[in-house]
Amino acid sequence: MSVTADHHSKCWAAGITFPWMQLAALAVLALSACCWAQSDAEKSRASLGMNLAGPADWNTELPFVDVFRMSRPWISQRQGKPWGKGPPLVLDPHGWVRRLEADCWAESPLCTIEGGHYPGGLYTICYEGTGTLDVWNAAKVISRQPGRLVVEVDPARGGFHLKLLETDPNDYVRDIRVIMPGFESSYRQDPFHPVFLERWRFVRCFRFMDWMLTNGSAIRSWQDRPTVQDATFSAKGVPLEWMVDLCNRQQADAWFCMPHQADDDYVRRFAQQVKQLLDPRLKIYIEYSNEVWNSQFAQTRYSWQKAKELDLGPAERPWEGGGQYYSRRSLEIFRVWRDVFGESGRLVRVLAWQAGNTWWMENIILPYQDAGRHADALAIAPYVWMNIPAQGDSLTAETVSQWSLEQTLDHVETVSLPRAIEAVDKTKKTADQYGLSLLAYEGGQHLVGVAGGENNEQLTRLFHRCNTHPRMGGIYDSYYAAWERAGGGLLCHFSSVGRWSKWGSWGLLQYYDDDPAASAKFQATSRWARSLGQTADRPVR
Repeated sequence: MSVTADHHSKCWAAGITFPWMQLAALAVLALSACCWAQSDAEKSRASLGMNLAGPADWNTELPFVDVFRMSRPWISQRQGKPWGKGPPLVLDPHGWVRRLEADCWAESPLCTIEGGHYPGGLYTICYEGTGTLDVWNAAKVISRQPGRLVVEVDPARGGFHLKLLETDPNDYVRDIRVIMPGFESSYRQDPFHPVFLERWRFVRCFRFMDWMLTNGSAIRSWQDRPTVQDATFSAKGVPLEWMVDLCNRQQADAWFCMPHQADDDYVRRFAQQVKQLLDPRLKIYIEYSNEVWNSQFAQTRYSWQKAKELDLGPAERPWEGGGQYYSRRSLEIFRVWRDVFGESGRLVRVLAWQAGNTWWMENIILPYQDAGRHADALAIAPYVWMNIPAQGDSLTAETVSQWSLEQTLDHVETVSLPRAIEAVDKTKKTADQYGLSLLAYEGGQHLVGVAGGENNEQLTRLFHRCNTHPRMGGIYDSYYAAWERAGGGLLCHFSSVGRWSKWGSWGLLQYYDDDPAASAKFQATSRWARSLGQTADRPVR
């Protein structure tokens, strides 16, 4: 690892920079700029990226040693009232409770992970201010002194809650940190769990869509952004400083999704901070929001409303106007980033749309305002999908739930996989027409019940068994090989680590302490990365 990525990352982790660090970064950028002129072969070279699981108290990836960073926003409680029915809390701009009413308290769930899948032992709780904290459920206080508690946590009992019982309005409790055993002396300089860092050392790019809480984001201005001073990252997302720090430590490129309501000032300041903090050898992928074609998301409905305001597209087909607005706003964002970075070659401007839906790409997204000529890449999510509804004219949840494991995997291999490959091949031809690289913003298996099918428990169990079967590894091998054969570039798997449920089996692993050797999906993915030269000990680029 370079001096910039290793030594300076401790300053970057705390959001600290110095003028000489900025000058050094600019010097390295100037020296290395010539290296970023890519040939066509380099542009289309396959590589593996990863979508990281979002911040939440139920996050099973456990990327941070301070688990309060993933805690749920404060819940107001009142004596004698039902759970969560206390009065509105008075919070400061970072989410810390400024005062409590009589007979009231605030609490926050942490590590709500069943099955004991998080570290047990003695956790250290540090805080600033004057007040009283307590814990309950899977934790008990071992020692207490002003500003510091030691609590014993038993994961076998589920998650635990932190309770704020008293706080002085003139010196309210803040800067709470709940540190896993063994990290009290290092958590500020090294906030990432070493298992998390080691697991993803072979990843070439991190897509931060879920870390930024992109879907339905309420961020409009720079003042709305998440900061390292925030009480929890589950409210507004992981701060940019920590995303950049992760990329610097791992020597991995960054893929950022600009919030759909964010103004130009936010975009510019975000870009400026990336230029200031990110290792100048690393690329930046820029995308406007996420799946603006997908009507289940607020950003899609927002694009329809903006199209109406701007008189884009036919009034009777708001989705077409929404597609035009997507291209228009993407170009505006691209221009801001290009103003900040110039012609360094580090930016990859991404237009992303629904896999296989080339009519939309060729008739609306790419030609509108000539967007395809002002981007660098066309991205899709070429899932190996098997979406089974409760009712319909084709396969239904009741029918498929009666299938054997082998029968289901046969269908995935002979129907789902070829369908995904066909979508890749079709989209590659469209991308080539505009001279764009083909990327996958998401990818992997997509076996899930939909439209009521998710409520068929037998179907869910069947799909979970498919995801654990060795044949799934072979399906992934074929999938990655087809992507590479088609000339695809970066493919960001969805997703890293997450508990499987009726809503899908997205994680390569389910829990931070899973054995990667037992996951056929993980092994196939890491095997492909190694074949591409993405080894854990790869040299700094």
